Amino acid sequence: MNLAMGKERGFMELGRALPPARDPKERINDFKEIYLEPGYELANEQATRCMDCGVPFCHSGCPLGNKIPDFNDAVYKENWAHAVEILSSTNNFPEFTGRICPAPCESSCVLSINKNPVTIEFIEKSIAEKGFELGLIQAQPPVTRTGRKVAVVGSGPAGLAAAAQLNTAGHWVTVFEKQDVIGGLLAYGIPDFKLEKWVIERRVRLLEEEGVVFKTNVHVGVTMSADELKADFDAIVLCCGAEVPKELPIEGHDLKGIHYAMDYLVQQNRRVRGVEVQEEPILATGKHVIVVGSGDTGSDCVGTANRQKAASVTQIARMYEPPRQRHDHNPWPQVPMVMQTSSSHEEGCNRTWAMLTKAFVGDAQGHVKGLIVADLQCEESVAGKRYFEIEGTERELPCDMALVAIGFAYTQPKGLLEQLGITLDEYGSILADTRFQTNVEKVFTAGDARRGQSLVVWAISEGREAARAVDEFLMGTSALPSKNLSVLDLMAW
Repeated sequence: MNLAMGKERGFMELGRALPPARDPKERINDFKEIYLEPGYELANEQATRCMDCGVPFCHSGCPLGNKIPDFNDAVYKENWAHAVEILSSTNNFPEFTGRICPAPCESSCVLSINKNPVTIEFIEKSIAEKGFELGLIQAQPPVTRTGRKVAVVGSGPAGLAAAAQLNTAGHWVTVFEKQDVIGGLLAYGIPDFKLEKWVIERRVRLLEEEGVVFKTNVHVGVTMSADELKADFDAIVLCCGAEVPKELPIEGHDLKGIHYAMDYLVQQNRRVRGVEVQEEPILATGKHVIVVGSGDTGSDCVGTANRQKAASVTQIARMYEPPRQRHDHNPWPQVPMVMQTSSSHEEGCNRTWAMLTKAFVGDAQGHVKGLIVADLQCEESVAGKRYFEIEGTERELPCDMALVAIGFAYTQPKGLLEQLGITLDEYGSILADTRFQTNVEKVFTAGDARRGQSLVVWAISEGREAARAVDEFLMGTSALPSKNLSVLDLMAW
């Protein structure tokens, strides 16, 4: 790591700044990315705010271990080739994380102790886009091949990262995807106003040029048996995600007009892509929409409903409204539990907090028409938090459509996992050892399928680490990088 930044007082002279976003009244008329073109001059300026701390906590805040002060210094000096080299050494897809990562690295930035942190995510996106613009990011197929064949099941960020790394090691990699497009939830789960799909397609083309084979519309365990997979490949990496949604077990949950968030988002992503929707349309147009759940997926539902011209959008959270500033019991470098306002919220949304969803109310045709709610009171003790309904606060909210966005429970156990005989943990996720290996010989796993619902940056990290474990399994040793190498590993390497 550099020991001297180019501009020592940058963090004292400049404040945090991001590129301008399109006007909310304009952008809700389309599904294009909300931010204007990357401002490279702004990125150069913002990079000067990095203090090049003696102990860069941002490294540990990033699941990938990105060398953040180093690439900030390169951006400040406008050495884009070096910045791309540094960032690509730890992150296979900075163009993804630079757009949709919640940036835990920024929470760990030393500057955020008493100021706004460095715009690490924005700088990352700028490096990636400048790298493509200048032709610095190009296909790099391996010089030699090992002859070993590896199957990756699932083409989300974990699967793509595992495939990229294993291909770099010289193995023949085939990625199987049950959908008609590569990308997993990146492709169909995240709205285009956050991640336009040409970004994914650009990277997939590079991976294909490097030798990775992609097979869509192949549902392993359904249209292709697990036995076929085991017979044809020397190793298998399961990156099939955590797709089973958490249920909202309240009265009326089975009424018409109540949908899981991902069913809703996938449909709209298909429409934007120009793919015909085969199922009954889920549209918010002219409806009073209630989104149950306060996370990123709920926010994506809000933005999508606004673009479909809903009559109103209300988002319900069980938790108390977060503070605007850190509490003393939530010190740096922990992730700050403060109010987060997304671009979707800026476009219009009635946000409610500390609210209990009690029951859905239906009309004579069995369609939802309302949601009974009540306010909650929270009591804290050494045993944890307990929520109690406040008497006399029960009321009914108008609701023509409800979207349940309270997260995902575990990976789908039926089909492939049953056929392979995979052992699951107590939460329903795939059980694996520290080397990402399951109970079945030559079968590994990574991403949400192993760790449960998580962040895209964690998925990429898991895919990279699993790839190294598979490489060691196949070859006895591995030259692939690892964030988690021990001192003994480094000495042996």
